[in-house]
Amino acid sequence: MSVQTEQMSHGVGRMTAGNGVRVQSMSRSERVVRSLLEMAQISVGDVNDWDLQIHDRRFYRRVLSEGSMGLGESYMDGWWDCRRLDLFFEKLLLADLESKIRQSWSTMLHVLLARVFNRQAVSRAFQVGEQHYDAGNELFRMMLGERMQYSCGYFRNGATTLDEAQEHKLDLICRKLDLQPGMKVLDVGCGWGGFARYAAENYGAEVTGYTVSAEQVELGQQLCAGLPVTLHCEDYRKAAGKFDRVTIIGCIEHFGYKNYRTYLEVVNRCLNPQGIAFIHTIGNNYSSRCTDQWLDKYIFPNGMNPSIAQLGAAMENLFVMEDWHNFGEDYYKTLMAWNDNFQASWPQLQGSYTERFRRMWEYYLLFCAGGFKSRYVQLWQICMTRMGMTQPNCRLS
Repeated sequence: MSVQTEQMSHGVGRMTAGNGVRVQSMSRSERVVRSLLEMAQISVGDVNDWDLQIHDRRFYRRVLSEGSMGLGESYMDGWWDCRRLDLFFEKLLLADLESKIRQSWSTMLHVLLARVFNRQAVSRAFQVGEQHYDAGNELFRMMLGERMQYSCGYFRNGATTLDEAQEHKLDLICRKLDLQPGMKVLDVGCGWGGFARYAAENYGAEVTGYTVSAEQVELGQQLCAGLPVTLHCEDYRKAAGKFDRVTIIGCIEHFGYKNYRTYLEVVNRCLNPQGIAFIHTIGNNYSSRCTDQWLDKYIFPNGMNPSIAQLGAAMENLFVMEDWHNFGEDYYKTLMAWNDNFQASWPQLQGSYTERFRRMWEYYLLFCAGGFKSRYVQLWQICMTRMGMTQPNCRLS
């Protein structure tokens, strides 16, 4: 039987047997990628929920040459599928495949630029609002649930649904703050005013919020109508006034390591001497200077997660850390609930978005879910008081 090899335009070989039947051969890129996937106990096929189904064999070369960017963009383009992306990413992260793949030039440049430039400077502060948070209030309404909380719920004390978990999270924060009627609260990264509305309705607080999303402010003002809540579309560095409590719930991830100290100096300036400062944030197990390249391009431009060391250094000589609470496993449940809501709402949303957007959004939610399921990233709540405060009154977790 005579065999000859021909090269396809995208670099994958085929072999033609003597009987005229074409048999697919395996390129070097495919062999390498399959070998890496096997280290994570992932196969190409449809045996396990976390296995890949490859629809375009250019996938292998693209992933090998472009890394995370190639993996995400090829999914958006429909080149591959997976029944459970959350489990796929859990296995990838637990296997630490990133350390086994040589970084591309674009990845190294991404890291270098993050070190040299302040990618979260005031001049760039509104990019994430315009690209992500202004994607459409209807999308977020359907995905996030009744309270429109775009941060981790608290699936404790009997909470089984997303809405219950978000109510429990909001109440947990108010109790940690020992919030009392008439207190003035500064809420940095206020979103659609969900926390502000809850604190005003249930604890009698007066809340001032800041966000970089015009659409969030527009809807938030409607949702908080008649309450002592004021929302500003402005960068946090413009915050002014004196407050009894300062909160930031799911927003410090947009500030960048070069600005953590700047943020805490704003808090120090705005917080009354006997006040309490509160941080609710995703956190890394290690210190980095930028986020995943695909996430930076398509989801959260200029974002990154802080580490304990980075936040600790920023607190020095400004605040006393009173409590550090981790419940990252609840973010996995939150993200899976968001994805369920998004998928169920897609028939109503698809007239406003493309199929590529749907795959991008699905990939984003389940990529992040896999990160929390693998414990690659955490969810922290931190309570702080001013230096010299002798009787801290924040309630600990």
